[in-house]
Amino acid sequence: MLITAPTSLAHGGCRYYHHSSPTTTPSLPLAKFSSLSLKCNFLSKTPLISHPATTQFHLPITSPRNKKLGLSVVAMSFDAGVGVMGTKLGMMSFFEPDGVVVPVTVVGFREGNIVTQIKTDSTDGYDAVQVGYRRVRDRKLTKPEMGHLEKAGVIPMRHLQEFRLQTIDGFEVGQKLTFEELFKEGDFVDVSGITIGKGFQGGIKRHNFKRGLMTHGSKSHRALGSIGAGTTPGRVYKGKKMPGRMGGTKTKIRKLKVVKVDSDLGVVMIKGALPGKPGNLLRFAPAKIVGKNIPKN
Repeated sequence: MLITAPTSLAHGGCRYYHHSSPTTTPSLPLAKFSSLSLKCNFLSKTPLISHPATTQFHLPITSPRNKKLGLSVVAMSFDAGVGVMGTKLGMMSFFEPDGVVVPVTVVGFREGNIVTQIKTDSTDGYDAVQVGYRRVRDRKLTKPEMGHLEKAGVIPMRHLQEFRLQTIDGFEVGQKLTFEELFKEGDFVDVSGITIGKGFQGGIKRHNFKRGLMTHGSKSHRALGSIGAGTTPGRVYKGKKMPGRMGGTKTKIRKLKVVKVDSDLGVVMIKGALPGKPGNLLRFAPAKIVGKNIPKN
């Protein structure tokens, strides 16, 4: 849903919109924006830039406090850089030269990691690089998916991922991306994937609740216990931790170290555990580190 705002201010990855008449400009001092900037995922030290009087943007996230100020904040999350996709192969122990044993996850790469589309602010409203991964047969894709890939002149691929960047200079459709070119040993990466599905689980397994006594006479062994008061409030609060479906959700693990890059075998070793079981799709992007690729506020 798109709406039109009379005036707007942009600061780094965040945009502040001031709903006033088209002939006036925002008169709020910069100090009033400092508390709002905490809600933004990416900030820079660039000065405030005035935008045209009629700017289209996606429906913003508002709060009662922002409504009092006449402001709406749109947080734009950027990736620290373009990344690649890979396939989880399993876990093993890696012995460093000094003899320290490090638990690592081995990641392999199938055919793919090809740039399929370049999105620009003028055509799509933001700058991003779309990457495809894992070649499949034509009949495995729908006609719209095949048409999108044929337009880019690339092979049929199962997975498409976007990396939203501040600049898309240096990228072109059909460009091949490799892990070795983007990362080296010792770098830190953010890894996203789908966790292992556990099905319907109880409170002990799902939320680490403590069980009751297992001795004779106890009537509460693994039961949930009280879920709220009686007359007041007379209901169960939303968000109460209770039994339910566990796992099978997207998660991101940040700042994992690249331990080994083996170009001969075509695998990399990442320190620690990664989401999902062997064969799971993983998304790698440069880790966001304040002072390195994210400016300090």
